[in-house]
Amino acid sequence: MIEIPPERLPEGTLTSVIEEYILREGTDYGNQEVNLENKISQVRRQLNGGDIVITFDPVTENCTLLTRHQLNRYQQQQLAAEQDQG
Repeated sequence: MIEIPPERLPEGTLTSVIEEYILREGTDYGNQEVNLENKISQVRRQLNGGDIVITFDPVTENCTLLTRHQLNRYQQQQLAAEQDQG
């Protein structure tokens, strides 16, 4: 899994990645509906704050957003698997 800094993506590509994630994942915003533009703004703030990251998996060739915690957990699992094999 490769982390992609948001600033490395062209603006249109970044917006497309965020929109695709929002539409694919769906998000529970409680009793109040939140429009797409507000959801995009929320995700951008989380990206800028480092709470979520853009990742690319070269094996599956998929790009997605993960929380920093999810990425760290994945990396730890990969490291443990490599150590078990070696």
